[in-house]
Amino acid sequence: MRRLIDDPEQCYRFMRSRDTRFDGRFFVGVTSTGIFCRPSCPARLPRFEHCRFHASAAAALGDGFRACKRCRPAVSPGSPEWVARTDLAARAMRLIADGVVDRGGVEALAARLGYSSRQVHRALTQELGAGPLALARAQRAQSARTLIESTGLSMTDIAFAAGFDSIRQFNDTMRAVFAVTPTELRGRARPGGAGAASTVRLRLALRTPFDAAGLFGHLAATAVPGVEEWRDGALHRALALEHGPGVVALSPDAGGVAATLRLTDHRDLTSAVARIRRLLDLDADPVAVDAALAEDPLLRPAVAARPGSRVPRCVDGAELALRIVLGQQVSTAAARTVTARLVRALGEPLPDALAQAGGGVTRLFPSAGAVARLDPSTLPMPRRRAETLVTLARALADGTVDLSPGADRDAAVAALAALPGIGPWTLSSVAMRALGDPDAFLPTDLGVMQAARGLGLATPRLLTAHAERWRPWRSYATQVLWGALDHPINRLPDAPQGRGQLDGRPRARVSRPAMRTVPAR
Repeated sequence: MRRLIDDPEQCYRFMRSRDTRFDGRFFVGVTSTGIFCRPSCPARLPRFEHCRFHASAAAALGDGFRACKRCRPAVSPGSPEWVARTDLAARAMRLIADGVVDRGGVEALAARLGYSSRQVHRALTQELGAGPLALARAQRAQSARTLIESTGLSMTDIAFAAGFDSIRQFNDTMRAVFAVTPTELRGRARPGGAGAASTVRLRLALRTPFDAAGLFGHLAATAVPGVEEWRDGALHRALALEHGPGVVALSPDAGGVAATLRLTDHRDLTSAVARIRRLLDLDADPVAVDAALAEDPLLRPAVAARPGSRVPRCVDGAELALRIVLGQQVSTAAARTVTARLVRALGEPLPDALAQAGGGVTRLFPSAGAVARLDPSTLPMPRRRAETLVTLARALADGTVDLSPGADRDAAVAALAALPGIGPWTLSSVAMRALGDPDAFLPTDLGVMQAARGLGLATPRLLTAHAERWRPWRSYATQVLWGALDHPINRLPDAPQGRGQLDGRPRARVSRPAMRTVPAR
């Protein structure tokens, strides 16, 4: 596969235009200064012959470059390729972002992927110019910097929380990556930036435009009581992490998302951030998606009315799959009610310190193992759906179905399709939101069909045929269609009716029934 950096002259043109779309997709090392930058760095443009282009920050660090203090390339949005692609390198990158190498080493990563350590190293080096250890090291350094700048933790605690084996390794790595000591980094942090030791505050980078109202409106409307809630202009939810639970508050702000994390163990910071980014689809390339969808004259007005649509994804694939089954053939409100009952019965309570800070967020979503032990006949839903739920939970618990970040998408869909009660709507919903498929489509969803009728596509067959021109972005076309409907789910709970974008521009509107009678989104 041809990489972006295989055409240095094109990369240099992107640098010259300060094109933020390519931040995170490649990095440029400048030989005259010894630093590496993101393509949109506002510093003076270096001469072409002084530029060395890299596919990852780890590759730039491996070539001896230090991170630019002005553009901070390590906090660029991730490449959208690692979300959409299904090859070995992409699957490995998703697992590295989730902290698998930090927790278990390269051997654990290879085992999760079903390949040898040598094969994984070769795939990553060919694609990104760095192996899994180097990629994890770069990620570890950024996690440490976040803790230094946003908490009052001691440097010793930060070193081990970020995954370093020793204080010396921590100090050496921070100097190599950022050209300053950890103490100097803390001294340069903005006043008031550091919070209590248990709290981490950070701003999550993304590519604009960003339809925050559509994304957060959906997440607020479908929030499961006990696990999630919209409160004080932010989405609050519980996180099940490797070393203990956490709670996060997420709120849209100008050009990004503000996150406040409370963690049981700071070793989970890297994994928590990766899962939040996945939930909010923050590594998407909205300019490319919007441009492709707007080529269709029928869809162009809806795209223009809500640029920057994101797919509301998940923090945990198993949780989402179970929630999708619970939402089959019921309204959004009914799905929340029955799921909340499950949470109250089986969800692990949060520790008092987290529950008190979390408001209405008091429990974790039940594990697949806990749901698998249920008797379907005791569940308050149609017997067939209850049997499907328990069967799915058993398959998730025993590994028959893998919906983790490193899952093989085709294998996961095939395993799901073999389960009774899992039809095309459920399969596509899971592929879209749990497996990151950018091209999943829901032509029989009543909300999608209602919007499609407004475009003159009156049947699922006509819609499916027309949607071929939306490939490979049909998941995003689905969001555009849903977003064209005049419904509270498409705006923030405290936003005025008829407003969608954070800048206050009105959306295109299509009337919508007060109650959905199809599976909840």
